[in-house]
Amino acid sequence: MSEITRELARFAIETKWENLPASIVQETKQVLMEHIGCTLAALSTDKGKMMAALGRRFGGPPEASIIGLGDKVSCSSAALANGEMMITLDYHDIIAGAHDGLFVIPPALAIAENSGASGKDLILAVALGLEISARLARASGWHLITPEEVKRQKGVNPPTAKNAHSNYGATAGAGRLIGLNQDKMTHAFGIAGHHICSSVAAGERSMSQSGMTKYVVPGWQNTAAVAGAFLAEMGYTGDTTILDQTQRLNWHPEVITEGLCKTWIYNLQLHYKPYPCCGAFHKDLDCFYNIIEENKLMPDEIESVKVIGPGGMMGAGSPLSAVESLYAAQFNVPYNMSLLAHRVRRGVEWADPDTKKNPAILKFMSKVTPQADPEYMKEVEKERESDPNTRPSKVQVTARGKTFTNQIRYRRGDAFTNVTWTQEDAVEKFRHNAERILTKGKTGRAVDILLGLEKLDDISKLMTEITL
Repeated sequence: MSEITRELARFAIETKWENLPASIVQETKQVLMEHIGCTLAALSTDKGKMMAALGRRFGGPPEASIIGLGDKVSCSSAALANGEMMITLDYHDIIAGAHDGLFVIPPALAIAENSGASGKDLILAVALGLEISARLARASGWHLITPEEVKRQKGVNPPTAKNAHSNYGATAGAGRLIGLNQDKMTHAFGIAGHHICSSVAAGERSMSQSGMTKYVVPGWQNTAAVAGAFLAEMGYTGDTTILDQTQRLNWHPEVITEGLCKTWIYNLQLHYKPYPCCGAFHKDLDCFYNIIEENKLMPDEIESVKVIGPGGMMGAGSPLSAVESLYAAQFNVPYNMSLLAHRVRRGVEWADPDTKKNPAILKFMSKVTPQADPEYMKEVEKERESDPNTRPSKVQVTARGKTFTNQIRYRRGDAFTNVTWTQEDAVEKFRHNAERILTKGKTGRAVDILLGLEKLDDISKLMTEITL
């Protein structure tokens, strides 16, 4: 019988700081900076304010901080509020198109603060959580890192419950910081599996962006991860074979423990977002941005924009003019291209009510349309089969009586390419995300701490700088 659950528990408990490659330490610190910065920026949105208020209302013993505020609440209340604020702008990094960090980081951050953990402890816990999440995603068809896996997955849809695998990673990070042994960590995974939440209508409604909810709800699963880890610590038992069952559709368990403890895979499909919107069409935004910047094109000069091929999600199943809600705007290609054309600063500004009501921005959207090109799509499929890292895109802009074309193979911000996100990019993005909430002094000190997080003796010192 397979013992995947127990093997992952052993990995979560026995891996030491010395086992982390330097590249994983650096990547994990940058991932933490990304998510904390996005949480700060979200506090100036309606959803962010509501989640912070809910965290305060749920309250509890003063164990952990709501990022950006001075309040301390229970670990579960902090994880709930921080997780939902992190996802608000859709500006955090993603792994293979999924939102692993939103699930892994809030429980680990809350428990690390409560327990007085060090920077090394937090980095290790988050790295373990992201790795476990990525390996389970790979087994279910979300995280494809070899040409063979891309071919195997062709025409096969991964499970609807996107990010269901992340609850195990979240529990691993929380359990590691609590100090669970292997047996209790195995039970914690069993508990985590039964706490995974996914709407029964997710398949039919995942593209509806009419409200403040998204197809993943990290806040609730953050609380489940905290509860699962603490329950296991108290002796609560779970299904210790939950990951060992093999009779599942599109399930490839052999890759979960392949190279475990020797190789790390979570960073092999890691994308840092240059734009606060759905990552599916970042490649198209890259092409459009290249054209308008290289040719100094202004909105009034542009006659049309054609997105060749799949083009991401042009309007997410809604009228192209529908950008009133937070997520309708984030999933609308014409709206986001209009923001680029009008040089709106990237960040929370893209979600500001005044931006979404700007007549000039809304008028420009009608110029952006998809353009079917079967031959180009064949090229894209061929490239993807030979190189899982490629994200081909092609955009044509008509302006000044000419047609400008830009075509790329890789998205900017993909950590596994030559157009990766640099430390300078990460710091600049963090500073802007923190601009409306923190003082310049706090922001500067927070940056210094995050860049040298492994030197920090107590996470509470970081929390002092990212709260008021």
